[in-house]
Amino acid sequence: MFTKTILSALFTLCSLYVSAQSKSWYTQGDFYPSQRIAYTLVNDLDISRENCPIIIKRKDFPIPDIHEMWVTVVDPSLPPAPEPSEQQLRNQGGHELRKETNGHAIFHQLDDLDKDGIWDELFFMTNLKPKESKTIYIYMGENIRGWNKHYTHANIGSYTRHIMPFWESEHVGWKIWFANSVDVFAKRKPLLMAQRLYMENLDGYGVSNISRDLGSDIQSVGDSFGGGAICLFENPAKPDSVSRPRFTPAKAALAPKSMWNGGQISDTRYAYDVVVNGPLRSIIKIKTMNWDSGKGFYELEQLYTAYAHQNYSTCQVNYTKFFPKNLDVLMGCGIRKKPGKEDVFQQNGIIISSGPEGIKDPEKIDDRAEYMMDFIGKAIVVKDVYKPQYQFSADRGGNHTFRIQVPKEHSFEYAIFAAWKDGAVLNTASSFQDYVVKTAKEFNSPVRFLKPTIENKK
Repeated sequence: MFTKTILSALFTLCSLYVSAQSKSWYTQGDFYPSQRIAYTLVNDLDISRENCPIIIKRKDFPIPDIHEMWVTVVDPSLPPAPEPSEQQLRNQGGHELRKETNGHAIFHQLDDLDKDGIWDELFFMTNLKPKESKTIYIYMGENIRGWNKHYTHANIGSYTRHIMPFWESEHVGWKIWFANSVDVFAKRKPLLMAQRLYMENLDGYGVSNISRDLGSDIQSVGDSFGGGAICLFENPAKPDSVSRPRFTPAKAALAPKSMWNGGQISDTRYAYDVVVNGPLRSIIKIKTMNWDSGKGFYELEQLYTAYAHQNYSTCQVNYTKFFPKNLDVLMGCGIRKKPGKEDVFQQNGIIISSGPEGIKDPEKIDDRAEYMMDFIGKAIVVKDVYKPQYQFSADRGGNHTFRIQVPKEHSFEYAIFAAWKDGAVLNTASSFQDYVVKTAKEFNSPVRFLKPTIENKK
């Protein structure tokens, strides 16, 4: 643990040191910090941002060698918390947030992404007005108060006899039933419930019988792209033909009628890991290995991230082995075409598929009628920097996809979205479309920050 003397020395050595500014200094109970880092966040868009993700990498943090309990992120524009009641203190104990002055401490997390015991990214969320520049202070000094309620969740669980990853926000969630293709579930009230699905092994379509608030699975996947999946375009003569890790020559030989791959040694295999589990973002890593398409050999990692208060998950795709037999192979990703009546919105790197859809257990265990939902929406957004080209693929029930020229680093990023009529938010087709289009703008223009300055209180 740093002493104040050591920390002060670090600040003195830092070239970013400046004297204390005129802005009032934050306090909380008996926490009276004397050092802080000022970050000016800049929204370059002419739209407001709500619950906007902010990522500060350790290389951009003036004092990278510091314990997480010495970091308090404060928004000076927010109203301070009052002194907690006696009952609050009885319930929450000594770690309950105490009376604040000059701003409010906001939830944050210091995430160790590569699991080497050193944090890699400071993550928090904030609101920004159109074209706003906003200063956030990071106060230094040991502070053990402030509970962080979780609004996202991620874990790996054994679910109906096979290992699956789950990640969710309080509005929607995602899981991988068929490897590589995302399954989607949605809630009627804001809550986290994936832990009940895998710990109690509850059917995604039947949980509404336990509590309607828990919601339901809202799509079938089968052999489609589901709520999101990656692919390759390996056949230039057939531009709508896609290659996917789940459908390979080995699978056709070993398990031609199955929705899963063949043997884990002879065919594509997968591994899952939890990278981060809340409170504001949760990250799942999916490794795809030993993918022999017949026209190339590939391995990749996908980092799926759920965000608090949002209806989308980002996906960072990194190919670790990319050995096509031909040079004109393209990368890609997509979502399933909605069955029946479908409203499609396609613009630049955006695809939205929405409309009425029946909700029913695809296993068809009996003759129960499906529950018709007036609106279910899914979408995918690929960043403009990758110059995505829309391509409909009629294969396997129909899927909306994007073709992407292979980046030099063999990686790209996209986001998947979901909503339904019974949700607490985005429960109409128009509100969902507005949300996806707005979020796409934010996705393509992340909040930037100016060079941070370190301030000492005089």
